[in-house]
Amino acid sequence: MSYFAQVARVPGDPILSLMEAYRLDSNPARLDLGVGVYKDAQGLTPIPRAVKLAEQRLIDLEQTKTYIGGHGDAAFGTLLSQLVLGAGSALLAEQRAGATQTPGGTGALRLAGDFIRHCLPGRGIWLSDPTWPIHETLFAEAGLKVGHYPYVGADNRLDVEAMIAALTHLPKGDVVLLHACCHNPTGFDLTPRDWKRVLEVVKARELLPLIDFAYQGFGDGLEEDAWAVRLFAAELPELLITSSCSKNFGLYRERTGALIVCASDAEKLVDIRSQLASIARNLWSTPPAHGAAVVAQILGDDELKGLWLDELDGMRLRVASLRRGLVEALAPHGLNERFAHIAEQRGMFSYTGLSPLQVQRLREEFSVYMVGSGRANVAGLDASRLDQLASAIARVCVN
Repeated sequence: MSYFAQVARVPGDPILSLMEAYRLDSNPARLDLGVGVYKDAQGLTPIPRAVKLAEQRLIDLEQTKTYIGGHGDAAFGTLLSQLVLGAGSALLAEQRAGATQTPGGTGALRLAGDFIRHCLPGRGIWLSDPTWPIHETLFAEAGLKVGHYPYVGADNRLDVEAMIAALTHLPKGDVVLLHACCHNPTGFDLTPRDWKRVLEVVKARELLPLIDFAYQGFGDGLEEDAWAVRLFAAELPELLITSSCSKNFGLYRERTGALIVCASDAEKLVDIRSQLASIARNLWSTPPAHGAAVVAQILGDDELKGLWLDELDGMRLRVASLRRGLVEALAPHGLNERFAHIAEQRGMFSYTGLSPLQVQRLREEFSVYMVGSGRANVAGLDASRLDQLASAIARVCVN
């Protein structure tokens, strides 16, 4: 008898499969615009200097490898909450907000999903269309009913009116997932006026916002990117926020993130955190320590924090420059107007508007790798190869 005889093979993750196809491609001119990591001009995903210095301090100072507890590194939780909500946040002063450390932003999302299922039974969750594909599977695996609201229209433009109209008809009390900035996968962000309109609908429908904040510092700046999060935190009694340190600290493989909960009062926060610790115990027991200790070292030291801020600004400005550069490189092909939105988008990703067939041709004919939906990781570009990419895009768009 074979216990595993009935175990079927499932398709691999499309982005991880894209990584493998890129690795096997022998074309020296190949371009990887699929995997969602920041790359420098040399095509490497660098470790920020501030991180390296913080790690050296940990080597010298760390005295134990014992567990760090269900909510993780306390200093990390405090400092990250200040980074997200603001150092002068009234919620933090009133002890109405607290962070539970998780294995990356993905872990924070899963913890939020399990919390909703266990503690808010019957509540559905609503995602933008499109959204990060793992949002779909992660919340479904957590046992939640998943629905969608429109975000980008058929013209590959942000459709705020359709979004607002859909949110207006969501069941009262349901959960709505919102991207704080650098929307993944589209790169289209709401304006402050748009956010205020969404907030009014959230209030009217008594929705619970779950704000995915994976790219703080990659949009318009560290403080600017937190504007919508802080608006909602100030205007609503309850809020869930997932934060990731993968991109802005370059800690991808260290899996460093947190679920930040904002509650109506300090006593209720204690109740909620007890539930989160219990749920986390059955998911991963206690989170990994290293990445959180690195972040705490950086945010707790003025010199390291200043260095990190400079490096983060450099990454953000480089990506913005690549966006503008690609649109300019498309101009000689008469395509700059068609792809002008790429320069208007924020963050690492762009919903280019290329069709699945065009994406396939880019891969097969020019060794340019991006997700089938047309989502491209702009941060994977090299400024010296913008003309090469523009020429390839022109070939598949014109012919």
